[in-house]
Parts: sequence; C-alpha cells; structure tokens
Amino acid sequence: MERLNVLLITADDMHGRSPSCMGGYGGVTPHIDALAGSGMLFRRAHVPIAVCQPSRSAMLTGLWPHRNGAEGFEPIDPGIPVLNDVLRPAGYLCGILGKVMHLTPVERFGWDHRVDRPQLGSGRDPRRYRAEAERFIARAQREGRPWFLMANAHDPHRPFHGAPDEEEMIGAEALRGVAAPSHVYAPEEITVPGFLPDLPDVRAELAQYCSSARRCDDVVGGLLALLEETGESGRTLVIFLSDNGMAFPFAKANCYLQSTLTPLIVRWPGLSRPGSSDGAHFVSGLDLLPTICDATGVAPPPSLDGRSLAPLLRAERESGRDFVVTCFHETSAKQRFEMRAIQTAEWGYIWNRWSDGTRHYKAENMAGLSWRAMCSAAGANAALGARAAFYLTRAPDELYALGEDPDALVNLAGRPEHVDALARSQDRLAEELTRIADPLAPLFAQHLAANRAIPQATTAASAPKAIG
Repeated sequence: MERLNVLLITADDMHGRSPSCMGGYGGVTPHIDALAGSGMLFRRAHVPIAVCQPSRSAMLTGLWPHRNGAEGFEPIDPGIPVLNDVLRPAGYLCGILGKVMHLTPVERFGWDHRVDRPQLGSGRDPRRYRAEAERFIARAQREGRPWFLMANAHDPHRPFHGAPDEEEMIGAEALRGVAAPSHVYAPEEITVPGFLPDLPDVRAELAQYCSSARRCDDVVGGLLALLEETGESGRTLVIFLSDNGMAFPFAKANCYLQSTLTPLIVRWPGLSRPGSSDGAHFVSGLDLLPTICDATGVAPPPSLDGRSLAPLLRAERESGRDFVVTCFHETSAKQRFEMRAIQTAEWGYIWNRWSDGTRHYKAENMAGLSWRAMCSAAGANAALGARAAFYLTRAPDELYALGEDPDALVNLAGRPEHVDALARSQDRLAEELTRIADPLAPLFAQHLAANRAIPQATTAASAPKAIG
C-alpha cells in the first residue's frame, strides 16, 4: 500500500482569526482560505503553549512541554521520541525548511534535508521556499520514497514588512532580493481585533503585520501549487497551522483565547471532505503527531498527550473535546511567567501563578508600536490606562465569559454572581493538571484552598494604574 506523504506548513505568530476562513481580515490569506476549502477547518484548535519553540516541540513529540522538556527555548529531553523517529523506519525522507533551531537538539531529528533562514531570504521569501521544496520532492521521487516536509514560514513574526526596524533586525544584505508580499496593506484596509485599541499606531503596525501575513500566505500558495505540478497533491496529507498568536499585547506569550487559537486546516486525501469545518470540538497542537502517524500507517510513540483527528475528519463526534487546557512557562528572554488556563465554548479561566500585585510582566509582544501607543494614550483615556496597567500585573485569577466577551476585556473572577462559574472552571483545571502530572498541580490546589473565599479584582479597571 502506498503511504501518504506529509506536508506540515506552519506560520510564525499568525493570529488565529487572521485568515478570512476564520472570520478575520478579508482577503489577507487567499491561499490558506483555498486550502480550507479543499480540506477541514478546525475552528476551535489551540496550541498548548503560545510561544514558538515549546509549541513546535509539542507538535513533533505529542507531549506537553513539562513532559518533553522544552518549556521555553530549550531542547527536548534525551530519550523523548519525535515524529521523525517513527517515520524514518517506514522509509520516509524527512525535511525541514526554516525554524530549524526551534526544534533542538537539531541532530536529534536527523533531517535528511535541512534548510534554515539564511537560505530562505531570512525565512521570508516564498520563491526560495518553493525552490527548496521542489529539490526535496525531486529527491524523494528519484529515491522512490514517501516524504515528510515541515515548511516553516518566518512570517508574520516581527519585524513586520515595512516596519521601521525591519532592516535593522534582519539586515540589509539578508533582505536583498526577498520578494515583497503580493499585497502591502495600508492602515485603513485592516480591521483592529477587539482585544486591541483602535489607535493610529496600532493600525499602522497591524497593517505591517497583515502585509507579513500575506507573504506567509504566498509561501503556502507556492507550496500547494508545487504539489499539483509534481503530481503529489492527491497522495499528500497537508496540515497548516500557526505556532501561536500574533506578537501584540494580550496575545502571544499568554493564555488568552487569542494567544493560543490557531487556524488549523487538515487535508487528508480520501478522508477529509472538501470545504468541511468543525466548530464543535476543541483540538490541540498535541494532536498533530498521532494524526500524522494515523495517516501514514506507522505506530505512534507510547503515552502521548494528544489523539488522532481522524474521527473528526470523518465527521464523527468525540467525547472529551468540550474544552482545552493551555499553559505558559517562560519568555524568549528566559523570564518565568507561569500561567495555566482552561477554555470551553462559554468560559475562559486563567491562573497567573506569577501575579503578586507588584511583579510586572514583560515579553516580546510589547515591542513595536502598539504597546507604546497604548501607554502613550493611557493618560487621556482612563479605561485604556487601566487595561494597560492590568496587562503588567494581572490578577491571580481571570475569568471571562467568552461567549459574549471573546476578547477577554472584562475579568469576572471576583464578582459574586459568577462565583459558581469560577469554581467550576477552577475545579476542572485542577483535575486536568493532576491528570497530566503538571508540576504546579499541588500549588494550584493550595491556591484554591487559600483563596476561594477571598474576592479579587473584578475588571481590568481595578488593576494598579501605574504603567511601567
């Protein structure tokens, strides 16, 4: 029996609702939208952790960060099986384009074809992704082997296309000859997500982000066209998703809905139905490895934390998918901000282990124009000032009625009328943290025992007003 090839395409820091198929910015992602039209779109897919290296390590191990060892920008632990370990014995040629150093130790993966950012126009040139993928597929065809290719676009990660710091951060030489996005957006063309204020500099930065997102879509378009031209499309499992949310305040490196929501699309020849979608089940980046094993007919490693999406692709219903748990450990600067969260269709609850009323959060999502714009406008806008101040210190408990407040603007954790909803969310999270042997499970139990009867801040407006 002929084995399916696997093309796993990832975006870097793409907001879950950016693609039009997810209800986002109209027209920004035509090729991603077309892929959704030929496969299944999962509307409630989340990565387990909203930062690059841990998210990708979870994808290729099927294990929580605390179980695979990559809680931040660290290598996976020795002896942890990875996807390549089970594909290689089945004859698969394994390749990776971009983000090579975000799956470490690199030698542990044993890539047959490995091309990193410098050879890909700093990870931003769609033409070079296509050319390298073509070389890889040609080799697999010559050798008569099935293949697995992980193609990782570096867009729309900062610096965004057209940003003032783009050349400084990437380098003029690295940018020379890199294709511009097929469309460059102006501030008036974009829609500001509800979790961000509509300020001129926020709009300007979002326009830059959308231009970068469009170039990521250009990468996707080139790879999909290549599958058709090489005759590989009908025998290739295609998966697309983002590793985490956009690098803006209240998104990446947090546990909000917009932090972990990812536009997951799966096109499995012979199984997925074109144009189908699943908005009923919560799925996770942890489910990718078992899904790929299922599709390729190889035995998965033991004791995985995810499960195959095949039943959902067959339009079956599955129990235990009415919620998702997410986490956060540390930033790229190695600062620990431990968070745990649970989301259902109705509620989102976050436990901020680090929040003590004095410590200030700091992460890469605060670079650029948007955070500075929020801070600058805070003096003249009390509500915005309170929201910016809340972002710095948070509260130990955050509870949001996601059905009516998907942007998580009003923290209900201290309101008497929501005490039962808070307790239900906390109890379910406690149960899950114990089940997955999270090292912080005992501390969360202590937090609940000590604080159940103590009211906390009810909204962002009750947070400290000072902005650092």
